[in-house]
Amino acid sequence: MIKIVKTNSKNVDFIELVRQLDVYLAEKDGEEHSFYDQFNKIDAINNVIVLYDNDSAVACGAIKKYDDDTMEVKRMFTKLEARSKGFAGIIIDELEKWAFELSYNKCILETGVRQKEAIQFYNKSNYKVIPNYGQYIGVENSICFQKELI
Repeated sequence: MIKIVKTNSKNVDFIELVRQLDVYLAEKDGEEHSFYDQFNKIDAINNVIVLYDNDSAVACGAIKKYDDDTMEVKRMFTKLEARSKGFAGIIIDELEKWAFELSYNKCILETGVRQKEAIQFYNKSNYKVIPNYGQYIGVENSICFQKELI
């Protein structure tokens, strides 16, 4: 049975999933991991979703205010053994609904060019590539996306 929990970054299951995400990204990003890691701290994220499959935390994601109109999607992750079951789609849908309920009109996000599965997923989820924003401007290995929520 699938259960979706709205929580914050103090949730222990979210913290563990993010730990696993960071291990995965350290392998993918190699020497560049410390650059990206500095922008992915979870100490003060108020909008987190954890997805449980049969009482086991298998996927997560978060949104964080970027500006008055925009939420940034952060820390999207599905455990390797739980992939290809639609969990990431459920997470992104719930995050977008939550952002809209909070009166935001769009979501943005950054992923690495080496995360081919993530790029494919965001394209499939109707996110459009945009110029790199904020700290990702000029970073060759970053690709940024946006989706209008209205």
